[in-house]
Amino acid sequence: MELYPLKFQPLYKYRIWGGEKLKTELGKNYSKNMIGESWEVSDVNNDETIVLEGPLQGLTLKQLIQRYKGDFLGETVYTTFGNNFPLLIKFIDAKTPLSIQVHPSNEVAKSRHNSFGKNEMWYVMQAEKEAELIIGFKEKLSPEQYEQYLKDGKILDVMNHEIVSKGDTFYVPTGRVHAIGAGVLLAEIQQTSDITYRIYDYDRTDSTTGKKRELHTQLAKDVIDFSVQESYKTNYNKTTNQSNDLVHSAYFKSNFIKIDGTLNKDYNNIDSFVIYICVEGNVEIEWKKDVFTLKKGETVLLPASIKNISLSSTSCELLEVYL
Repeated sequence: MELYPLKFQPLYKYRIWGGEKLKTELGKNYSKNMIGESWEVSDVNNDETIVLEGPLQGLTLKQLIQRYKGDFLGETVYTTFGNNFPLLIKFIDAKTPLSIQVHPSNEVAKSRHNSFGKNEMWYVMQAEKEAELIIGFKEKLSPEQYEQYLKDGKILDVMNHEIVSKGDTFYVPTGRVHAIGAGVLLAEIQQTSDITYRIYDYDRTDSTTGKKRELHTQLAKDVIDFSVQESYKTNYNKTTNQSNDLVHSAYFKSNFIKIDGTLNKDYNNIDSFVIYICVEGNVEIEWKKDVFTLKKGETVLLPASIKNISLSSTSCELLEVYL
């Protein structure tokens, strides 16, 4: 059976900090409250997304890889990752702040958890006035100073706070302490990993358990990068009808595409699947005379065997992701 552009059934995740924007802003369909994350494309153990429609409907991401191998992932990607999908794509709605946290590197995650590390990036889709992201430190700290601030409950005082608006983009490598602030809706692209070390959680209680959430102070201590960056934000161009470099890392490449009219894409030089995340408007994807519609808040995966498509829209913004 021939592969085609694939949408997956999102997985909706309760979070202590979740709100309603996945429903009100992105049109997601669920009935529970405090849904903070929509996992769009996932191969996380016991959290695998399944194909939403078409002849392959109901198959998991893992089953697709096992069946189609390099035709699905790209030969190079399949050689590197085997039957494991390397990326996890999410939308995140923070009604209240996420915990201050850090992710371990590939090496540490492998030895401690038999997992990938968690290098990730954020693309802000909507933000309330004065809403912020916390990323990195604003001043150089020693591990001892960091521990004292943490002990005194003053870690927020030495974090770098960034007031954000739509389109702001940040790369969050492993080791960089970070948190999404209240009032931010964003798209997140990350390695396939669910390993998070929680450092500080505002001393709050989870209403579903009646308990405070676990902190991982000791685990986090030796993975933190204490270096201070001149700037944490990613600058990029927004030239219409072309792929503009966004975050290009060793773990994934992402581009920003603004479409007005028709854009023909040729992926013969890319030995990888391609994921489109629609962050504004809607777009028609034409492939072999079939037309697939993608609207804001939706994600589609183009298997590596698809090399030529056209994108048509009067006003659309996409994130383009591949390895």
